Amino acid sequence: TDYRILLVGSVLPDIIDKPLGIFFFRETISNGRIFGHTLIFLILIVSTGLYLYMRRHKTWALTIAIGIFTHLLFDQMWQNPRTLFWPLFGLSFEKDDVTNWVPEILRKWFTDPKYYVPEIAGIIILLLFTYVLSRKKKFLSFLKSGRVP
Repeated sequence: TDYRILLVGSVLPDIIDKPLGIFFFRETISNGRIFGHTLIFLILIVSTGLYLYMRRHKTWALTIAIGIFTHLLFDQMWQNPRTLFWPLFGLSFEKDDVTNWVPEILRKWFTDPKYYVPEIAGIIILLLFTYVLSRKKKFLSFLKSGRVP
């Protein structure tokens, strides 16, 4: 497994949704959790992954799906069923106020356990991963191959 692909999958919902919802659809959606944070998006990637695995024995799309699933778990998307189960509850997404998006996120990271606990868990995982790779002097090898020795 190429763990670089897993890392991309784990941030893919934000890579898609933050620019779309905050910059491109600021006047209509104004939300950083839209299409990439839905179960239908995950199902589409899993379906693509299963097809590629069964037809061509390729696992990269399934690896991306695992990353997306992990992202949805850490974002606790079950607490936002309108987005998670979109479009079952309607075609629109919840509108959010993103005028002070960065300061608001920073405030939540320092005051709200719902936000800072998953972020801390993710940071710890990345730090441990980096520590193990650098201790074994395999960091560059990982960047080149995506494999963990």
